[in-house]
Amino acid sequence: MEFPVQVALARPVPTLPTGPGWWYEIKPDGHRTVMWRTADAVRLQSRSGQDVTASWTDLALAGMDLPRGVVLDGQAVVAVDGRFSLEAAQSHTASAPPGVGAATQAHPARFLVWDVLALPGTDMRDHPYEERRLAMLEVLEGLPSPSRIRAVPASDDPDVAQAWYDSLQDAGVECVVAKQAASTYQAGCSSSWRKIQHTQTFDAEVLGYTGPAQRPRALAVRLPDGRAVLSQTLATPLAGQVGACVATPRGCAYGRTDAGETYTVTMPGLVVEVLAETVRHTGFTVTRLR
Repeated sequence: MEFPVQVALARPVPTLPTGPGWWYEIKPDGHRTVMWRTADAVRLQSRSGQDVTASWTDLALAGMDLPRGVVLDGQAVVAVDGRFSLEAAQSHTASAPPGVGAATQAHPARFLVWDVLALPGTDMRDHPYEERRLAMLEVLEGLPSPSRIRAVPASDDPDVAQAWYDSLQDAGVECVVAKQAASTYQAGCSSSWRKIQHTQTFDAEVLGYTGPAQRPRALAVRLPDGRAVLSQTLATPLAGQVGACVATPRGCAYGRTDAGETYTVTMPGLVVEVLAETVRHTGFTVTRLR
């Protein structure tokens, strides 16, 4: 398995699937992260494949306790006052390495794991979910206690899953994910993984930005209906995170949204999450970098 890996994604659905063979997990608000324990270090990647080790040095240090060759998939989270906070996680990733230390002291990060992609010498992606789950728990049981690396709760009881969905939104739980027990780990979106979330979002390709490249003020994106539109002003932590990933072509090129706003064109491939209900208004909300 080579770094980075393309992650598996859950398909949004309006209600939880039920019936034989379904397992359910919570997905706390935070940043999708894959943790690689290499021969001599730990590397962390984002959902989009970016190396984010420098932003989560505290988690990388905790990952040194894993056996060499283990690759884990999960969520990097930061809790504030007992609630998973996306804003705190974004502040963590937007900090330069010295700032990461300060952020860690104020609100320690944790890595909540829901899958194992590799064990020493073994690619686990073709193994069924139930087998991967057991293998993942065995790996985590071998870590010293307490550890920043923990398993997300899982259950095969749909009533428990519905109770999670109904009661944990205020605790910062983004959604509940349902996975078929026999499902393998498939890159991209698959019908064998489904999610029901409180706030509907979609992914949009970034076309460009306004303001300085290092800290854009707003983003121009292509919506699913084909429109090119400009976002609302980015939150400060998110602007820093996006700025670290913006790549502009040689020579300064400009584009225009459907409403005529000018933006600086960026290289293709950058994707952000957008709140679905905000696209009907003037300006939409970008919640995170994918």
